[in-house]
Amino acid sequence: MKRNNTLPTAPATGALEEAFADVQESFERLCLAAGMEALGAMMEADVEAACGPRHGRVEERAAHRWGSTRGRIGFHGGKVAVERPRVRTVDGREIAIASWDRAVSEDWLGRWAMNLMLINVSTRRFGRAVRLPEGDVPAGHGSGVSKSAASRRFVALSTEKLDAFMSADLSDLDLLVIQIDGLHVSEDLVLVAAIGIDGEGGKHPLAVVEGATENAATVQALLDNLVERGLDPAVAGLFIVDGAKALSKAIRATFGKTVAIQRCQIHKARNIMDRLPKELHAATRRVLRQAWELDDAAKAEKLIRNLARRLDQERPGVAASILEGLDEILTVVRLKLPMELRRSLACTNIAENMMGTIRRVTRNVKRWRNGKMALRWVAAGMIEAAKGFRKLKAHKQLPILRAALIAHQDRPAAKIVAPASRAA
Repeated sequence: MKRNNTLPTAPATGALEEAFADVQESFERLCLAAGMEALGAMMEADVEAACGPRHGRVEERAAHRWGSTRGRIGFHGGKVAVERPRVRTVDGREIAIASWDRAVSEDWLGRWAMNLMLINVSTRRFGRAVRLPEGDVPAGHGSGVSKSAASRRFVALSTEKLDAFMSADLSDLDLLVIQIDGLHVSEDLVLVAAIGIDGEGGKHPLAVVEGATENAATVQALLDNLVERGLDPAVAGLFIVDGAKALSKAIRATFGKTVAIQRCQIHKARNIMDRLPKELHAATRRVLRQAWELDDAAKAEKLIRNLARRLDQERPGVAASILEGLDEILTVVRLKLPMELRRSLACTNIAENMMGTIRRVTRNVKRWRNGKMALRWVAAGMIEAAKGFRKLKAHKQLPILRAALIAHQDRPAAKIVAPASRAA
């Protein structure tokens, strides 16, 4: 039996029939023509619903056809001209064509531009990324694939996403853990971002604010935004920070002096090693690792204090650095969390991974013009990073964390109430 290799013949009209004839040479033009043909049919159906059938006599009609006009609509490869009908009411008012408005509002070209820029396609190469150089779909003036057009679309869409991101309601998120970390964009511009972990182990980018430095005022602005959007300061939670004193100060000012704060052990070890000679690195790192893996917080603290005492004679500055913030370094140990959960929550690795995605997304930016531009890009990077988020590895142990945080929150209150009851 001889196989028929010819293309099937299907009913087609106008531009679609012409494109289908040479589909082997231009599949892109076939798809475009088919889409335009379908859109034309949808618009004609809307017109018929408003005016009745063409050349038909409809008594008491509310509208009538009013010729046509040319409009531009964006698809993934740029803007194309489309002939669209016009409809007016009997008193002369223009009626919108619903299918046309829906097609324009989709903004496929804008979404395509933003997606390509997030995967590091530069605006100069946007036209080549959406249309083949040897393709036969024209990309003339006004097609919307130029460098400036792609940039304008990214600015518009990223601004829209930033506004939605910074105003999203957080009251429905059962947040147990919040990690806060800073990103230095330039010498005088720092962005502070927050990422949360809910009771099921899900990760959520929460907010980002800009400042000149990673100071208490910048962090306070971040926390105020979270509280305004529904984060309850009275609910027990664990905050994980990179070690900046400003972070702890602002967190305690907002969530109370007894809030649980864990300083990143990786940052702490790195800062210590940077101030020690290489011959002391192995021994110091071994002691720190041993202390952090102990289940007894008192023994872990004693081990670290002994390390600082041994280094006090030769490196007094390093010894003071080891003891600085010691309480916050061992928070997850004092909460008596399981080892697997402690390893996940003793550092800011989750926030650092998100920062890595942000750096990849923004690597094509050559000059940061202002804080608004930085916020737009970083928020877009955080949303992009969220697409690859997975549950916390130790998410099944999070009920233990919840119980430990509630006990930690209630413990100081019991000490305050006890004297009053004795006095009574």
